[in-house]
Amino acid sequence: MIMEQSEHIIDEVSKAFMGKEDIIKKTLMAIYAGGHILLEDVPGVGKTTLALAFSKAIGLEYKRIQFTTDTLPSDITGFMIYNNQSGKMEYKEGAANCNLLLADEINRTSPKTQSALLEVMEEHSMTVDGITHKLPDPFICIATQNPVGTIGTQRLPQSQLDRFMIRLSVGYPDTESQMEILKARSHRNPLEQIQVATTRESILEIQRYLNSIHVTDDILKYAIHLCEATREHPMIELGISPRGIYALIQMAKANAILESRTYLIPEDVQAVFSDVCAHRLVLSTQARIEGLTEQRILEEILEKVKPENKVIK
Repeated sequence: MIMEQSEHIIDEVSKAFMGKEDIIKKTLMAIYAGGHILLEDVPGVGKTTLALAFSKAIGLEYKRIQFTTDTLPSDITGFMIYNNQSGKMEYKEGAANCNLLLADEINRTSPKTQSALLEVMEEHSMTVDGITHKLPDPFICIATQNPVGTIGTQRLPQSQLDRFMIRLSVGYPDTESQMEILKARSHRNPLEQIQVATTRESILEIQRYLNSIHVTDDILKYAIHLCEATREHPMIELGISPRGIYALIQMAKANAILESRTYLIPEDVQAVFSDVCAHRLVLSTQARIEGLTEQRILEEILEKVKPENKVIK
């Protein structure tokens, strides 16, 4: 049942976002794991298209906010306004009051506005004038950002980066995929062809089912040892936190679901290790001088840290 639904979602999203099935699968896995997704790449490779395609395919109430330099925190959280007729202050909802928030070009706005998302992403609630407003369940944020250093961008705080379960880089499509994209767009917008492939209740059910995936102590130790290695690496100033380890396990469970398994194996952890951990690292100055990347260091750690058992049921 879950596999059929997952394949249906992937097929629908692929109508608009072509040639990158691995990116679609990992985005779906993060949604199943109840996490937030950060899409980082140069403009024009389909980050926003991917987010919009998922908003249509998974049947959740969604809102989109385009971040600019003048976007205010209240645009996200909402605000209180005085009603002359009732003589009372009333709460006006912000963009985050939905199941799926599409935060487009999140790093083009100010750090103050970026930080307004912290409580929203972590607590699934917003506090406005001392009153806490709960968000609907589930709540997922899919954010896009341009590479740091691009004109008009602001670096996201490390504490906010840590709230994103995964960071994905879309990359340029191959020649064949670009041909398909151009042909598809010559007739109509492919987003208009996407049909709803699931429901809110189904997503919640899968998120609850995730908790039943069996994880042995050996797998937990393997994930912990991988993350501890990032804290001890000479080229890393800030390694993976316990929150990062939890995100790694949750994503590994989602990978197991798409592989039709009810238990974790080391390959599940390995498959998502870089996507979960790369954006959480802060490299040393020496690493940047030598041109090392987070992905290369994580590959090195995967090669050195081995699981105690290859297959554990």
